[in-house]
Amino acid sequence: MSRKTAVIVGAGPGLSLAIADKFGTEGYRIALLSRNQRALEELAATLAAKGIEAYPIPADASDSASVQSAFRKIKAECGQPEVLVYNAAVIKLGTASALTATELMDDLNVNVVGALRSALEIVPELMERRSGTILFTGGGLALNPSSQLASLSIGKSALRSLAYSLGEELASHGVYVGTVTIDGSIEKNGRFDPERIARIYWDMHVERTRREVVYQ
Repeated sequence: MSRKTAVIVGAGPGLSLAIADKFGTEGYRIALLSRNQRALEELAATLAAKGIEAYPIPADASDSASVQSAFRKIKAECGQPEVLVYNAAVIKLGTASALTATELMDDLNVNVVGALRSALEIVPELMERRSGTILFTGGGLALNPSSQLASLSIGKSALRSLAYSLGEELASHGVYVGTVTIDGSIEKNGRFDPERIARIYWDMHVERTRREVVYQ
């Protein structure tokens, strides 16, 4: 029986790697997407050392052509993805009054539009097969916005809304959509250890019942 494929957009050495490790340990092959090819190759090598099949695929979540090209490559080399985890975000300090319209739109293009852009690359096939999981990495800022992280607060609120609206739409087609609202700073060896949080993504994928988990 061939392995199923999980795609992680916005792959990095923290939570994304932990999620990749968890899904890979459970038998999935992993497609890792981000802009940094060298960093992706290091992540893939880390996973390969554990016996996990991983594919480093460079992609810019803010660019439609780049995302489309990456998913064409995934489908050609790994097959149709069964799971998508969107973990890309622009994180920078700044108040709302200091934001320009262009800056906010650029940030939203990654924080929210990129999530929809990535999901739409697999939604038609998932609907046809009546299976599959889409998980978005949310944040506590969606529930308690910060004046010093205004753009990200706006983005996480919008991403949470996207998860709920897309989830309601696709549920009747057998496709599960959820969001993990992480209300704290991710760091090793504590309450917000990435490996602990990664298990939540797996549990949501398996259970397919909770639209949102608020992790505090």
